[in-house]
Amino acid sequence: MSDQAFKAVISLYEKHASAFAKMRPASLAEKAWLDRFLSSLPPGGHILDLGCGNGSPIAAYFLSQGFKVTGVDSSPSMISQCRDKFPHETWLVSDMREVNLGMNFDGILAWDSFFHLCHADQRKIFALFSAHAKEGAALMFNAGPEEGEAIGEFQGEPLAHASLSALEYESLMHNYGFQLIGHVVEDKQCNGRTIWLATKSVN
Repeated sequence: MSDQAFKAVISLYEKHASAFAKMRPASLAEKAWLDRFLSSLPPGGHILDLGCGNGSPIAAYFLSQGFKVTGVDSSPSMISQCRDKFPHETWLVSDMREVNLGMNFDGILAWDSFFHLCHADQRKIFALFSAHAKEGAALMFNAGPEEGEAIGEFQGEPLAHASLSALEYESLMHNYGFQLIGHVVEDKQCNGRTIWLATKSVN
């Protein structure tokens, strides 16, 4: 697949930001995984949400549970919606691959966003995960069930997805100091998502 297909993801979500807000269910099919992620964080911990979209329903759920959120998304329109709904949190317009906040977080989430990165960028972003994670921090992301690339569809336009192999994800997490604590392939209780949950090793 061409690099252009992955580069187009950013403009596609900005173009259809209003439609996305209407399409995303308010219910949380991923609630069990979000709760498992939160259970690894200290009470009131600070979460870095990479690809936060418009903040609903996931960041909204974290806030309702007493956690602090810094959200990052490449779509100015979606970040504007986050700021309108949750003005006391930090919302940043940025490509998730280029984030350098100079601080560490108790939890890092890349939900329904990580899999829009090409293979090379997925490999590189583990250094970013590690650089922003406190010792013991939780990391959770979802990817495809096996190595490959695929084109989906969003508002009638092509939408790129990619996944590395399970062995490579495990190797990357190990190399960057994360210990795997949960992994399910195509979880039927989570709309078929393939999920990875890890914690940053304590030195």
